[in-house]
Amino acid sequence: MQPTNWAPEHSDALREYLAHRLSFLEVATAINEKFKTAYSRNAVLGRAKRMGLAGQQKLELPACATPCLDRLGESRPARPSTARFLWPLPAIEKTETPKLRCVEIQPRHLSVVDLERAECRYPYGGDEEGEAITFCGHPCHPGSSYCTPHFHLSRGPGTPSERAAHIVLLRVTAAASG
Repeated sequence: MQPTNWAPEHSDALREYLAHRLSFLEVATAINEKFKTAYSRNAVLGRAKRMGLAGQQKLELPACATPCLDRLGESRPARPSTARFLWPLPAIEKTETPKLRCVEIQPRHLSVVDLERAECRYPYGGDEEGEAITFCGHPCHPGSSYCTPHFHLSRGPGTPSERAAHIVLLRVTAAASG
């Protein structure tokens, strides 16, 4: 790791390369080649910030005017690059949002503060900006934080043994490694 005290000629080179609108990575590469140092992009960025050179708004330049580094660390204008193939954008059709699975239960719409220990914590609302999130609030299914209808709704497809396969796999892996 380089010390934080930069030599004056390194700082002058930093100022010069930034005046040529090089990126911080390009500046770090040029300074490292010129002075045989090992400054990282972040070290150059930090030094530029301490010198008050970073954070200034850069003017957008066309691609052909953006300078690049050649082999010796000198700046030169970049060659303009154009796309060789312009493919048409695919037509995006508006699709209808699928109806989500739901249960035929009337929620009590309790706030999180009003929920008791054994009441369903299935959330409702919060879809729109500023809409409050409420919870079902019906008595919980044994061993779950949801009521029976929401418990079955939240279970994925497959048998209980298929859903628990990842737990068994973790136990087998732990037993093999321990």
